[in-house]
Amino acid sequence: MSRPDPADYLDMAALPRLLDALVTQGWFVGERFIDTALCHSLQAELQRLKTQSHLDEAGIGRGQAHRIQRDVRGDAIHWLDRESRAQRQYLTVMTFLQQTINRALYLGLFEFEAHFALYPPGAFYKKHLDSFRGRSNRIVSTVLYLNPAWTTTHGGEMALFDPDDPASEIARIRPELGTFVCFLAERIPHEVLPTQAPRASIAGWFRRNTSLGSSIDPAR
Repeated sequence: MSRPDPADYLDMAALPRLLDALVTQGWFVGERFIDTALCHSLQAELQRLKTQSHLDEAGIGRGQAHRIQRDVRGDAIHWLDRESRAQRQYLTVMTFLQQTINRALYLGLFEFEAHFALYPPGAFYKKHLDSFRGRSNRIVSTVLYLNPAWTTTHGGEMALFDPDDPASEIARIRPELGTFVCFLAERIPHEVLPTQAPRASIAGWFRRNTSLGSSIDPAR
């Protein structure tokens, strides 16, 4: 079986804008950045996972600090495991993007981890950082939205905040099918506003490898 060509699944013309935006402001939003047919396949897979009860309640913190806290975060997740054709296609695109960012920005990105996320009506995720400066290996966060026919009445936008003034909102992004967001994980505070309809996405992180000796980085 031939390996998927990343150029078939993403907006190659937008890559220079993505790289420039990461450097100049620390975040990028691309509408219709990922192929529509691939997004529909991923959305259908997430619905199957929900029907088969293969989604887990999401928590906050990692390792021994991990806990469920529904007043902070209300989504259910399933980690990508390459088990489907759609997942493999998407992960091939992310590998290509990782290599592109490394060549241009020398960030030393080592690998990509990601999970499906489904927010039921009423769910949200309070303002947070995906990484704390000097304490984590998550360098660039990504979100791909999988919601066809999303309207303003559905809510569920992701709000981005000024890293130098976290009370100041700098962008509000509707979670429409094919929209792709990436931002510097330890710099850009963000939150998911309450959704009025089921809200589907793939959240991911490009990571550096900080394993040392017998200490494996990180324990998921």
